[in-house]
Amino acid sequence: MKFGGTSMGSAERIRIAGEILAGERGRRPVLAVVSAMSKVTDLLLDTLRHAEGGDEKGLESNLRKLRDRHVETCRELLPADRQDAVLTDIGSLLGDFERIARGIRMLGERPPRSVDEAVAIGERLSALLLASHLESNGLRAVAVNAAGIVVTDSVYGSANPQLEPTKAKALKELAPRIEAGILPVVTGFNGATADGRPTTLGRGGSDLSASILAAVLDAAELWIWTDVDGIMTADPRLVPDAAVLEEVSYSEAAELAYNGAKVLHPRTLAPLVEKQIPVWSKNSFDLKKPGTRIVPKIEAARGARAVTSLGKVALISIESASPELNVTLVIARALDALGRANAEVLALSSSSYRQSLCFLLRKEELAAALAALESSLALELAHGYLQPIDVDEDVGLLAVVGEGMRGTPGLAGRIFTAISRESINIIAIAQGSSELTIAIVVRRAGLEKAVQAVHAECRMGEMARGTGAAREN
Repeated sequence: MKFGGTSMGSAERIRIAGEILAGERGRRPVLAVVSAMSKVTDLLLDTLRHAEGGDEKGLESNLRKLRDRHVETCRELLPADRQDAVLTDIGSLLGDFERIARGIRMLGERPPRSVDEAVAIGERLSALLLASHLESNGLRAVAVNAAGIVVTDSVYGSANPQLEPTKAKALKELAPRIEAGILPVVTGFNGATADGRPTTLGRGGSDLSASILAAVLDAAELWIWTDVDGIMTADPRLVPDAAVLEEVSYSEAAELAYNGAKVLHPRTLAPLVEKQIPVWSKNSFDLKKPGTRIVPKIEAARGARAVTSLGKVALISIESASPELNVTLVIARALDALGRANAEVLALSSSSYRQSLCFLLRKEELAAALAALESSLALELAHGYLQPIDVDEDVGLLAVVGEGMRGTPGLAGRIFTAISRESINIIAIAQGSSELTIAIVVRRAGLEKAVQAVHAECRMGEMARGTGAAREN
């Protein structure tokens, strides 16, 4: 069971997490994975920025906020006779963080390795509080730092897990505790290289931590507790009649996460595929809601099932200025450059006549991507074989996702027509060979209307509730 930041955001929420774990622990062995308390990771990163800039006042203020929040939570959560020991441990963890922050202040820069070690303190504090709460209620539990379990490569800030060495450590460190009736509360988001250097798995990486541990420990299920009812047909803030999907496939869930849905980390499901471990997305704020079950395959393909969107994106266009240029080689080198910059290509489109291509990236990856592209294509740009690289940040991405869209004649035409009825111009389109996702780039100002139009045209809310299934078939 993985608990996100809002599900760990206060003493009250930690109590509820404890009740959920205790209830399930009465039926079968359980392992918990926790995020930092809501907003704590942002506060930790902000503190390191103050340190890097030599802002002593900002550094001290943030350190005080971190200490006050966790001390207050401890006092509210635990009985008086257990508080002193836990407060000492909180002080020790925050002391480690302050040591790193002050080292950064002296250096005037933030080494990625130090940042990874520092920001993992948030999860370690959460694990300490939840394990202590469980212990105070008579349930044997222990806080475990995932740096001693999850083995990764050395890509700081977005490390990749190494499953075989992780499995060996999990079987050695976690399995005996579980067999002895102890509930491990493991930190999400962090790990370490094989030689012990701390790493993190990227923002939102606690989901991935949970799926890694579920896979290596042969879990029966993975439950991800958040503050929403499950995976929905659209963002309910944009589409009032959005509905919860009762069941989705691994592929659908992964595509939705990759294209902006915030229920799962995009890489969550990869470790589970081989063993086909089912996942539940559930709401810790409303335990009566059934949530969404994520399974390897759904029984029947049902066409377009959900639409999601991303607003913080940029479209990069590269166009040939010479008919003699081999654009296929340019595409290969461009993608290689983006890979080296660790930038994710959200959509890719090319034109054989214009000898041009465009690809969509997240805005936070734009600077590094441009630098890599300009370096890789420097010769062609300098001699005018390529037009200057064009960047358009006034765009948004919507993605229509669903198993079986291949078997729904005219669906793409309906989607494009629905968008055009709102007088929204489509800038680019991309669809993979599986036809699981249609990615559409539009002007940012029209993104929300486009999402609403597609959701209505495909009757996604009705289909999820079952009211339109017969008519659609």
